[in-house]
Amino acid sequence: MKTVIIHGQSHEGSTCHIARMLAEKINGEITEFFLPRDFGEFCAGCTLCFEKSEKLCPHFEKLLPITNAMDDADVIILASPVYVYHVTGSMKAFLDHYGWRWMVHRPEEKMFSKQAVCISTAAGAGMGSTNKDMAHSTFFWGIARTYKYGVAVMETSWEKVSAKKKQAIDNRLEKLAYRIVRKQGHARPSVKTKIFFNIMRLMQKHGWNEADVAYWKEKGWAEKKRPWK
Repeated sequence: MKTVIIHGQSHEGSTCHIARMLAEKINGEITEFFLPRDFGEFCAGCTLCFEKSEKLCPHFEKLLPITNAMDDADVIILASPVYVYHVTGSMKAFLDHYGWRWMVHRPEEKMFSKQAVCISTAAGAGMGSTNKDMAHSTFFWGIARTYKYGVAVMETSWEKVSAKKKQAIDNRLEKLAYRIVRKQGHARPSVKTKIFFNIMRLMQKHGWNEADVAYWKEKGWAEKKRPWK
């Protein structure tokens, strides 16, 4: 299995350690990217990715290594510590660059068989809303199965987290990794995803965006073909 981790910050804190622990338990090849170190651009709002082509984005080439890694992976881990009850600015800026990949536009076919995990940590609270920020994207990308894991570590650094808390985290990750490995090769989109996809399919038959309509027509999705088996 191939796992790619997108870290929402560049320092290796609690969120980073937990994401790595899960990836190691899943086993296989692991690729990591740290934001903003590996990608730190803000969306320019030019709308070229929507209206014409994602290749016209001024940051397309810089983002391409991460895009390719996600497309090649079996499991995508999005990991962000809680910043004022939401993802880090770096993670938000990163996700902003994939609006063109939402089902309303031009989703990548490979996403419909992948699994994703949204991981967040905080000293106190806010994990739910932070994971939701990331899960919005994994759903609209069409990812078949998204898991969420948020934990209050009650400290500001991994080194200070208690041994008891670390053991509890390890136990939880062991179970999560087992579910992911067992599902590998059998992940299918949820009913919710299929319903939304079909709404988009009907829209794309007579859509307003020529680039999107052409894409769906080329894929055959506007008719009987689907991106899942």
